Amino acid sequence: MKFTKDHEWVKLDGDVATVGISKHAADQLGDVVFVEVPEIGKTVGKGDSFAVVESVKAASDVYAPVSGEVVEANDALSGAPETVNADAEGEGWFAKIKVSDASQIEGLMDRAAYDAFLATL
Repeated sequence: MKFTKDHEWVKLDGDVATVGISKHAADQLGDVVFVEVPEIGKTVGKGDSFAVVESVKAASDVYAPVSGEVVEANDALSGAPETVNADAEGEGWFAKIKVSDASQIEGLMDRAAYDAFLATL
């Protein structure tokens, strides 16, 4: 699992990346009340806003950590947005993206680097 400075996580399986927000981000948001996942077939560029998460505190864009095409969206979140709070780095994933440039993963932080980054906030 790799992380961005915007608190997204990505897990690569072959050429498909599963993407969500980190546990830290979910904790900072508070109770998640709405999630808008991207449409299947949507093409996203690294850094593009591709989903929205709303909590009792704020609405936030979720940014694509890699470029590619959305091949699956976690539609279960529309009926159970609290899944993001309960299991942000597991069942609370937002989308699966067929990666167009796997080298983009290399520039992301591993868990230790992300934890060190969090300590600076």
